[in-house]
Parts: sequence; structure tokens; C-alpha cells
Amino acid sequence: MNSVPRESRKIRIAAAVIADAAGRLLLVRKRGTSAFMQPGGKIEPGEAPLAALVRELREELGLAVDPATASYLGLFSAPAANEPDAIVEAELFALPLDGVPVAAAEIEEMIWLDRASANGIDLAPLTRDVVSRWHGV
Repeated sequence: MNSVPRESRKIRIAAAVIADAAGRLLLVRKRGTSAFMQPGGKIEPGEAPLAALVRELREELGLAVDPATASYLGLFSAPAANEPDAIVEAELFALPLDGVPVAAAEIEEMIWLDRASANGIDLAPLTRDVVSRWHGV
């Protein structure tokens, strides 16, 4: 029997690369999951990626983001961390940290990841394969 591979479902997200002065990355883990990832979330139909990111950071971390401070890093794809047979297409933005992030909504845990603490941490594929390489984590 010949089987044709099913095309993976695509999830469009906007995510933030936020690093502190020491170069540590701000990562979050959603409730009921094990992988840490960039803060951000799904882009709603008709919503601009940066607008989605501003909304998600306000809802999940209580951060007020000035869109003018965002630097667009590009569009990247990786296997979805929490949804089997899905691929995330992530619009990544570098953002300065303005305020103190506080885990809210579906965010169960927030960490600052550096090279010394990276071992043993379950990282989402996008974080592990794309973002952490930029920051040497």
C-alpha cells in the first residue's frame, strides 16, 4: 500500500526574542506543557504579526510593548512543541525589556536562560534550533 505523507498543519505565531544585559533569554512554559519557548502566541485571522505579539505579551506577561522598539528578525519554521503533526511559522521580533514580566494567563513558568543553565531544560524546537544559536545558549 502506498501512503502519501500528510502535509503538516501550519500554525502562524509571533514571538519575541528578549535578552537581558547578561545575554540571558526570557523563556516561558505554558500550563500543561514541558517545553520552554519564546513568549508570544498565535496570530489571529486578519491580525498583523507585531500587533499579535503586543497583545500576547500584554496578556501573558503584563508587558506594555512599544511597537516602534521591535526589530523584525524574520520568518522561521520549526516543528510545533505542543501540537503533534504541526509546524510553527514564527514571525520573530527582538524587543528590549521594558517592565518586569509576570507570568499570567496560560503561562505557568518563566525563566531567564543562559549557557550555564541550558542543559537539561526542555526547549521548543524553534528556541533550541534557531533562537538559542544566535545567543550562544
